[in-house]
Amino acid sequence: MKSHRWFTPYLLVGPAILWVLVFSIWPFLNTVYLSFTNARPLREYHFVAFKNYGKLLEDERFSYAFTTSFLYMLICVPILTLLPLLVALLVQKAVPGIAVFRTTMYFPVIASVVVVGIIWKWIFDSKGLINGALQMLGLTDTSINFLTDRWLILFTAISLTVWKGLGYYMVVYLAALGSVNDELYEAAEIDGAGRIRKFFSVTVPGVRGAMILVAALIAVSAMRIFSELYVLTNGSGGPGGQVQSIVMMIQSIGSGLRGNLGYASAISVVLFLLTMGPLLVVGAMNQGDEIKQAWRQRKIRKAARKIARGQA
Repeated sequence: MKSHRWFTPYLLVGPAILWVLVFSIWPFLNTVYLSFTNARPLREYHFVAFKNYGKLLEDERFSYAFTTSFLYMLICVPILTLLPLLVALLVQKAVPGIAVFRTTMYFPVIASVVVVGIIWKWIFDSKGLINGALQMLGLTDTSINFLTDRWLILFTAISLTVWKGLGYYMVVYLAALGSVNDELYEAAEIDGAGRIRKFFSVTVPGVRGAMILVAALIAVSAMRIFSELYVLTNGSGGPGGQVQSIVMMIQSIGSGLRGNLGYASAISVVLFLLTMGPLLVVGAMNQGDEIKQAWRQRKIRKAARKIARGQA
């Protein structure tokens, strides 16, 4: 006797598929379509082909936004790939009080980005904690413009991202380190390897998959950075909008009744293509050997078919 009818699995999977189609696939396809139009809210729009994409190449704001997002990714990826691994190695061993330290390191992860951003503004303000401490120690006579200089705003936001993401990626590495065989460390120690040698010869190869995943997640998140820069610059994007990220530019161009939805959609599609890069790299690095092997087997089968046809 059957335990369920033939359509039961479809009923269970149907809501999830419908959710993905309505809230993911359809909006994405609609964004791609709008990127080829001059769409604006409550107005008729027409097909303009690649005009919006051509406009990107001439738009100085997009060059600023791309530079900001790219530098954000370039700096965050190595820091948040290596630093959490080192912290995970420190808290991996079971010693008294280590659980409290792990919990403390994870606290910033659950904190709101907006709240942390407001705290960062108070710390890095011209009359804030950092400037006050520097002046009190006699290291500077004037306030450092952390929140008004283009590059200092960028590095202030990066410090916020690093502080907030450190605990999350530490947990990822703790899980990966748990799968590294302790016998490898013992064998390396017998061979006379020191701590640095064991780190590069045992630890790094053991968590290679986790490092690639973490680097990809950070790269995608950094390219889509928004909240940190928005809060620190009060939504202005810094002096002359030079610290705007790509997502901030999309929000400023596409929002409101006068928003240029077509142009904002074109920027969104470009951002999607940029974020696909790290994911493709992860796939190639994780499945590279399998892909090469499948390609070689395909060549062998093709050559075998040629030989068979020649003999026939």
